[in-house]
Amino acid sequence: MYETVKIGLVSVSDRAASGVYEDKGLPALREWLTTALHNPVEWVERLIPDEQIEIEATLIHLVDDLHCHLVLTTGGTGPAPRDVTPDATLAIADRVMPGFGEQMRQISLQFVPTAILSRQTGVIRRQSLILNLPGQPKSIKETLEGLKDEAGQTKVPGIFAAIPYCIDLIGGPYLETRSEVVSAFRPKSAQRPH
Repeated sequence: MYETVKIGLVSVSDRAASGVYEDKGLPALREWLTTALHNPVEWVERLIPDEQIEIEATLIHLVDDLHCHLVLTTGGTGPAPRDVTPDATLAIADRVMPGFGEQMRQISLQFVPTAILSRQTGVIRRQSLILNLPGQPKSIKETLEGLKDEAGQTKVPGIFAAIPYCIDLIGGPYLETRSEVVSAFRPKSAQRPH
């Protein structure tokens, strides 16, 4: 029996939050996670503007009050003055997990040299992992899933391969992935029989 996981999805965009254009971040996150996970998911979604105080309050609420095990944000990670998602995320963090940002940039660098301008980050707050993902649906998928060669072999690992074990280590539910999408990596001692 698969454990239920509570996942918070936050799209940070001034224009989408004000209705200027349709948000594509939340549907892209939900769709990818639905195909990748065996676990039943309880979704908590928020569409908010690029306001640091509001982003901080939203992340705190999702973790402290609603007890999300995983919170994924999309948007607001660049160097522009209104891109404050990483600043808000770091402000409410108990611990920083720099490897997530490093790997996200490594994936994006396969496509564009401006990937180094991204400030994507990962943090832990209480028993929750919070990750700042890119804003474009194609980039969200590549970041989570990784890059494969023509034969379907992983060329650059996506960050989701490490997420289930991280959630194990901070006391969350046991996430099980569909290997055709992404294989969760755990040391043998941490694996459970199916």
